[in-house]
Amino acid sequence: MTQRKIAEHPHQIAERVAEFVKDGDMEGVLSMFHPDCRVAMDPDGAPMEGHDGVRQIFQDFVANRLILKPSVSGEMINGDTALLQGEWTIEDHDGNIVGGGVSTEVTKRMDHGGWTYFIDCPLRVPKPVCS
Repeated sequence: MTQRKIAEHPHQIAERVAEFVKDGDMEGVLSMFHPDCRVAMDPDGAPMEGHDGVRQIFQDFVANRLILKPSVSGEMINGDTALLQGEWTIEDHDGNIVGGGVSTEVTKRMDHGGWTYFIDCPLRVPKPVCS
């Protein structure tokens, strides 16, 4: 089994994801997401769930080893849960920005001591669901 870097602090998760994307390491990317995570890549649609959803979202980024540039602007920790806010861009190898956004994330500390994304809203927080 490959020994991977963990995020020792919540704000390091995005840095690790960027490293794993650049290295073409999908398993590394997945290690930064809680197995029961939800990712709202489309804030107007249903969230992607679990590692299968994360794999779908990141497959092209990882395959092309794009350059993710994250910046965490806020972090609040309460026990084993933390809230993050930040900005990110993703570039191709010619320096062209191919994506980006303002993100909000809820993170969880895992049993191994590392932090993972539990709820990831990379573009904006979804609208409330009305019943």
